[in-house]
Amino acid sequence: MLKTILSVSGKPGLFKLISNAKNMVIVESLADKRRLPIYARDKVVSLGDIAMYTDEGEVPLSEVLTKIQTKENGGKSSIVPNSKPEELRKYFAEILPSYDRDRVYDSDIKKLLAWYNLLTESGIAFAEEAQSEEEPQAEEVKTEPAKEEKEEKEPKKKAAPKAKKETKKDKEDK
Repeated sequence: MLKTILSVSGKPGLFKLISNAKNMVIVESLADKRRLPIYARDKVVSLGDIAMYTDEGEVPLSEVLTKIQTKENGGKSSIVPNSKPEELRKYFAEILPSYDRDRVYDSDIKKLLAWYNLLTESGIAFAEEAQSEEEPQAEEVKTEPAKEEKEEKEPKKKAAPKAKKETKKDKEDK
């Protein structure tokens, strides 16, 4: 579900992907349910593609959101996103103890908490996303041989050569 939730630079809040067009996408704001076009010149990032830096590597955003949800028992975050930086870092250390303190900024934590609150208000489920991340790899392996078998069964036929049109010169020669 987080793959269809988008963050657009220059626009506040999160947006749900509604439709794709040639040079734009149609999105709906999660806050006020207003639809608007986002053009190719705008920078758009899917929440499914975002990860938080840790000392060991990166953790997908869906896992971080799930950890916040378990800490808050499915409700809104107990800390306001506009809290003091020390309070934000202390709260985030409880959620993700091994986060990289040099590369994760206070603004990142504020944005994460604001997104979490917006997603819980909208009823977007992100717990299922974190659990199903391992399953798509197994599905991909199963679908690839099926494609190969289909190609073997139905070889492409070569097109027949086109008939040559008669010209005036050909008619005169006859």
